[in-house]
Amino acid sequence: MTKTYDLVGIGNAVVDVISQADDDFLNRMQIEKGIMQLVERDRAETLYAAMDGRVQTPGGSVANTIAGAGALGLRTAFIGRVNDDALGQFYADAMTGHGIDFVNAPVAGGETPTSRSMIFVSPDGERSMNTYLGISTGLTSVDVPETVTGNAALMFLEGYLFDHDAGKSAFREAARSTRASGGKVGIAISDPFCVERHRADFLTLIENDLDYVIGNEAEIKSLFETDDLEDALARTAALCPLVVCTRSGDGVTVVADGARTDVPVEKIVPVDATGAGDQFAAGFLFGMAQGRDMETCARIGTVCAREVIGHIGPRPEVDVRDLLKAANLL
Repeated sequence: MTKTYDLVGIGNAVVDVISQADDDFLNRMQIEKGIMQLVERDRAETLYAAMDGRVQTPGGSVANTIAGAGALGLRTAFIGRVNDDALGQFYADAMTGHGIDFVNAPVAGGETPTSRSMIFVSPDGERSMNTYLGISTGLTSVDVPETVTGNAALMFLEGYLFDHDAGKSAFREAARSTRASGGKVGIAISDPFCVERHRADFLTLIENDLDYVIGNEAEIKSLFETDDLEDALARTAALCPLVVCTRSGDGVTVVADGARTDVPVEKIVPVDATGAGDQFAAGFLFGMAQGRDMETCARIGTVCAREVIGHIGPRPEVDVRDLLKAANLL
């Protein structure tokens, strides 16, 4: 049966607000470098006001993946919540403008503002994210229509939404709906700290409801509280048929049904690492949707990641299909 969507994502609908900042600024504002921190509304307003030369883009980890996959030609939809405020309208319009089916209308009359992440990019390309989750965190099963989840060939869930019990329930229901209709479901682990808060639930979801897991080295290791990546990969692969681990300059490791594939990458210095993992996932899932082999999927992912770390911002700035053609991957 033909599905309406090649790929559907469920995640936080976050407006990324990006500016450049040196280490002195980060220290002065007590911003921890290189990680994502959740902040409250008042702290969010303070940081927003302190930003110089703000650039706004629709963000959110899985939303970035969906946008990247849509730009490659997949039929995509995104499930996430925004308020009917200026940032929420900006977000919904921008997603629809990218050809993504933005499933949920902005929530009118809600007290909680649209989510935003203040991202400070250092001269070395490191990003320090301060995220106010706002209305996104209210996602429940009500926001996840079966007409969409049951019509997805691939479903991609965002680990960050696991911070709330209603989000966990929505994930399980969405996963079961997609799988019942013959689709495959996976998760972006999102953040080692997220795993630490919900390790048992994460592992139960991976074992019982998921077909694939995509994460970086730190995230995969945090699933089993180990510093041994090989051990963590083996244990994750024992739970889930497909494990994809990105290792920055050390390349990508894919374990599919017990068979391991290592794909090297050419090391480059990032201009801005924001979105590298998200765009890798976009390329990998594009490959999966096209029925490509695991090595090709990983290579497509690395081309997408390489493009996005070459400029400021979490989404591609050129037609990545041209880059894939040049690399004989399309």
